[in-house]
Amino acid sequence: MPSEPQGSWFGLDALVRAWAAQSGWEMLAVVLALAYLILAVRQNAWCWAAALVSTAIYTVVFWDAALLMQSALNVYYMAMAVYGWWHWRHGGGGGSDAPRAAAIVRWSGMKHAFGLALILVAAGVSGYLLDRHTEAALPYLDALVTWAAVLTTFMVARKVLENWIYWWVINALAIGLFIDRGLMLTAALHAGYLVIALVGWRQWRGDYRAQAVSS
Repeated sequence: MPSEPQGSWFGLDALVRAWAAQSGWEMLAVVLALAYLILAVRQNAWCWAAALVSTAIYTVVFWDAALLMQSALNVYYMAMAVYGWWHWRHGGGGGSDAPRAAAIVRWSGMKHAFGLALILVAAGVSGYLLDRHTEAALPYLDALVTWAAVLTTFMVARKVLENWIYWWVINALAIGLFIDRGLMLTAALHAGYLVIALVGWRQWRGDYRAQAVSS
């Protein structure tokens, strides 16, 4: 029996072919998504403009890849991009004449426990429904990543410090999800997100301490 080519080990040849098949639209979405996260780390409200365009593209990309929950999630992301833009620029109060940017806040342990419970319940129910009634790929993992991202994106829009911790877990799960569906650029994007989320945590934590001293 002929031996398999060395590149077949660990599926490397399949990964290379999948990478070469990536679309220009996905590439654009990846670039804008990276711009969003880098700007978010810097608390620059223009991150939400990059997010709006990136998520509009991903809505279509994920639908074509049969990741139905991820496609629906990106519709939600578009709405949150509009809300995040407004809250970051005006959420600190001050009225229409002199609006103040929103400050970084922290959630209590009770809020986090409630949020995590909602994620698990919503993921279980929607994963079951997808598994029974649709052709969705990896329905339970797709649902878990989706509902966790729903809550965490709201946390970003509200400038909750702990959002970066949530993103570490979400991005780790998402990498496997996207590799399974052949979205190699998007999987690589989420690998990069793991590093940027660490930078974001350190940056926001420093900013939170600084604003506490100045207040």
